[in-house]
Amino acid sequence: MEICPLTDRSGVHAAGEITLTTRTTWERTLEDLVGGGGDVHLDLSAVTFVDVAGASAVAVAAQQLGSGRRMVLTGPPPGLRRALEMFWPGLVAIEVTA
Repeated sequence: MEICPLTDRSGVHAAGEITLTTRTTWERTLEDLVGGGGDVHLDLSAVTFVDVAGASAVAVAAQQLGSGRRMVLTGPPPGLRRALEMFWPGLVAIEVTA
């Protein structure tokens, strides 16, 4: 997995797979982003797979955002969308865009 900061807004561009071997890096990245201010943007258009633990990390991070903040997921893989809809329905802090 590769993670690069976005240059135009608070967030990262991720590429590759989010699995057991990359989970620690993914969780640290999300923790750092949640600690900042404003919305968090995750460009996941180059991510090919996210396991359930990776999806859980996204949901947990979104739940830690302060009031009025949101996590914007751009181009997440279908499996991540399904996991979020199935296990965390109605999590208003997450917005998914194409």
